[in-house]
Amino acid sequence: MAKISELLAAEAIILELAAKEKLGVINELVKPLVESGAITSPEEFFAAIVRRENLESTGIGLGVAIPHARTTAVARIVLAFGRSDEGVDFSSLDGKLSHLVFLIAAPEQQKTDYIVTLARLSKLLRRDDVRAALNKAETPEEVIRVIRENE
Repeated sequence: MAKISELLAAEAIILELAAKEKLGVINELVKPLVESGAITSPEEFFAAIVRRENLESTGIGLGVAIPHARTTAVARIVLAFGRSDEGVDFSSLDGKLSHLVFLIAAPEQQKTDYIVTLARLSKLLRRDDVRAALNKAETPEEVIRVIRENE
């Protein structure tokens, strides 16, 4: 089972998200995963993630959102990370905007790894020190280092 830091490539880290709303942010985070070949059908993946968002908010609170989906349009389990200084409305449980957004893309058949990854990431992001360090990180490599040192 891969660690969070091993599933997140520097190319899939966007320290200043351009999008201001949820679907735009998701689109922005999907792009590097498509370019890397991890997502084989952007349309199918985007449809799956929107279906998931419509079921239940992935804004977990504390300024964090974890949009995620499992679909046949994904070759291997991967993460993307985006940060928004202004914050994006992910309909979080605590009513706050999300500043740290982790997107999880997983193949349909990797249900266990997907659930474990989501649980590990959620646990990590509940820590105040980890969120503070991610908000301060100045490079994609620094984001990965923060995660590696804390997972």
